[in-house]
Order: sequence, then C-alpha cells, then structure tokens
Amino acid sequence: MTTDRLSTTFAALADPTRRAILARLVQGETSVTDLAKPFDISGPAISRHLKVLEHAGLITRGREAQWRPCRIEPNALKSVDDWLEKYRRFWEERFDRLEDYLEELQAKELKEKPMQKKRGRRK
Repeated sequence: MTTDRLSTTFAALADPTRRAILARLVQGETSVTDLAKPFDISGPAISRHLKVLEHAGLITRGREAQWRPCRIEPNALKSVDDWLEKYRRFWEERFDRLEDYLEELQAKELKEKPMQKKRGRRK
C-alpha cells in the first residue's frame, strides 16, 4: 500500500520529538549529536526519528567527513500549508458570518434599550 506525501508528512509531524527536532532545525543546520542533546533517548532512537523526517522530505542529512549535518527542507511544509489553507478560509468565512450576526444582535439590542427605558418611565 502506498501513502500519499501529505499522509507521510502528517505521520512524521505526529511525534512531539520530531516536531522539536524540526523546531531546532529552523534555527539552522546542525549535527545529529547536537540534535540529540536535549532528548533523553538513545542515539539509535534519534536516528530513527531523523529517518522518518527524511523519508517525509522534511529534512536532509549530509555527510562531510565526520560531521553529519541535518537541515530542514524549507519547502517541505508547503503541501501542508496548502491543504490547511482550504480549512483556514472555511473558518474565516464562518467567523465573519458570526461577527455579522453578533453585530446585528448588538444593533437590535441598542434599538430596543431606549424603548425599554421609555416603557419603564410610564409605570
């Protein structure tokens, strides 16, 4: 069974350790050793996380002598952003309609308040 690129990306992003690795790589390329420092997990576990991120196209790993630099792929999250944009527009339209409705209610309430005050004086 083959999975689409978006599913692979979301699967890679599902893990908090992998998201933390990506957050670190946003600051710039670094070595696998430096990436592993903040995590209380083994080297092989970090390596597995990096393989998942690499398979998803979110990072690339190089080899320069003894240094193994990792870097984020800046365009890798574009497909996620494109997919989310549809839902962003959907919710923005919903919130705009809600805002319009609330403004109508407030306008109606302001019109009714003077009438209620007048009625209160007659009693």
